Amino acid sequence: MSVQGGCKLEPTANGVERIEHHQPLKMPVQANGTPGSTDRTPLMTGIPSYPNSPVMMRRYIGDPPDETYENESYGGMSDDSDLDNLKPRKQHWANKMQFVLACIGYSVGLGNVWRFPYLCYKSGGGVFLVPYFIILLICGIPMLFMELAVGQYTGRGPIGALGQLCPLFKGTGLASVVVSFLMSTYYSVIIAYAIYYFFTSFRPELPWTDCSHRWNTPDCWIPERLKHNLTRPDMSRTPTEEFFENKVLQISHGIEYPGAMRWELVACLVCAWILVYFAIWKSIKSSAKVRYLTATLPFVLIVVFLGRSLTLEGADKGLHYFFRPNWEELGRANVWINAAAQNFNSIGIAFGSMISFASYNKYNNNILHDTLAVSFVNAITSLLVGIFAFATIGNIALEQNTTVENVISGGPGLIFVVYPQALAKMPAAQLWAVLFFFMLLCLGLNSQFAIVEVVVTSIQDGFPRWIKRKLVYHELLVLIVCVVSFFAGLPNLIQGGIYFFQLIDHYAASVSIMFLAFFETIAIAWFYGINRLSKNVKQMTGRYPSFYLRFCLLIAVPLLLISLWIFSLINYEAPTYHNGKYHYPGWAHGLGWTIASASLVCIPSYAVYQIVRAEGNTFGEVGRIVA
Repeated sequence: MSVQGGCKLEPTANGVERIEHHQPLKMPVQANGTPGSTDRTPLMTGIPSYPNSPVMMRRYIGDPPDETYENESYGGMSDDSDLDNLKPRKQHWANKMQFVLACIGYSVGLGNVWRFPYLCYKSGGGVFLVPYFIILLICGIPMLFMELAVGQYTGRGPIGALGQLCPLFKGTGLASVVVSFLMSTYYSVIIAYAIYYFFTSFRPELPWTDCSHRWNTPDCWIPERLKHNLTRPDMSRTPTEEFFENKVLQISHGIEYPGAMRWELVACLVCAWILVYFAIWKSIKSSAKVRYLTATLPFVLIVVFLGRSLTLEGADKGLHYFFRPNWEELGRANVWINAAAQNFNSIGIAFGSMISFASYNKYNNNILHDTLAVSFVNAITSLLVGIFAFATIGNIALEQNTTVENVISGGPGLIFVVYPQALAKMPAAQLWAVLFFFMLLCLGLNSQFAIVEVVVTSIQDGFPRWIKRKLVYHELLVLIVCVVSFFAGLPNLIQGGIYFFQLIDHYAASVSIMFLAFFETIAIAWFYGINRLSKNVKQMTGRYPSFYLRFCLLIAVPLLLISLWIFSLINYEAPTYHNGKYHYPGWAHGLGWTIASASLVCIPSYAVYQIVRAEGNTFGEVGRIVA
């Protein structure tokens, strides 16, 4: 690295030095008008060719610092609202570890601890692993590589990145932000539940260990009753299940019966959003430091809980269900849809999270290493959590004298019914309960940090002039996003809120996300071009992507996703609750499709808008916005 003309020269992967701006560049000119040094000798170092346009000049020297705007989060913004003219980010991760922890923290969040075992459970157990790993290899790894490359190359969030590469599909980036916002409204509810259980665990006696409380019913059953020659009811329920549904949720009979607001949970939701706000209010500077704790501690506790669950009586019954596939289930469309949705949810594909994270990378960061590391840790953690969950489910099935298929009613009940059951059997149960729900809180915050960061980053990219003039401070924008998300999450906290939770999770996180992944791949691999993307990767890392990655992005990923889409239409299965015992009314399905459409409509709407506003009516002008 050297310094010339007030600029810092850094060697890039292809050997050409890139100039980073520190002071306004004054290029000396010789008498004949050509650039040269101060002693009028030809200038030969650092710049291989004379830049003759603003675009070429910016490639070499970057953008001059904004002396009038001090906030470093907004300091890199242009006064021009056109996303193509946005300046590169000035903020970067302090080190490689912060970026890796951010990606792993998101992938090993609620997506693994809650969604993976839950989707395995509702999809027939071990058979879910087959489509899960097929889609991981064909879609998950290549698309993660693509998103990291796009974010790192453009230095922008999903809207800005796709707007630069393919303006016609900028709506795909906007759709990703809409889905991320919807997810933030109900992922925060899981965090609120975790906070409620966390403080409840400090009681001298855990309230979900017996059936002597006012919220318990005659169907509540604990194994100790066998000692008193009592008969087990045919449809018995565990104390943990009754505590969650009758005490925490005070669940109604359906979405048609909304009931009253659960104010205790509202208070917990306020706490959840306060934690999120103060973790990300300084952008990656604050959230990166928090992740050193929230992304590492859960791994230790997962291993501890895994060891305990394997010693439970009946654990083999649950593991048999987890690892022995029922091949007939592969014919169900929902199994494949859930496998695709889980891959995208856990890794963060099509949500914009990974694009946003990568936008803070150094330009020459090795993307392939990050892709493989995140994918490997995500897959291994999913398996470990699955073993822990199903070993515990097997124990519950044995004690309740029922089958594994009938243990859990669905929804987030898996982590708030199954896991507390295992904790209650451990020595010093209160201590382990506190640690577990603190771990769950950390995992939830990891996921929430990433999701909210996408929304904040995209708003910054999309409305730089307005934000710069009206909000001024980054902290105020984060506050507005958190407050709006808080109020949007309140419908999940009424007595019938769990039904709404299940509905929005199905349509926003499963149905919509597959469409977004398809259009994102088409926009980048086809319209922008896999060859151009490969050259961009070569510029950053010094190596072209492998044939495997290029083939998957160009052919395999779109083909698999469109096949799953057609398959899902032919064998459509509406969401249910209580293991299929509760069926949603027609208007609820209409609401669900409206939620899904809220994101999907952004894609064609913005494409039409771009075509209409194209300068001129020639095909050349339309082609300009396509790529």
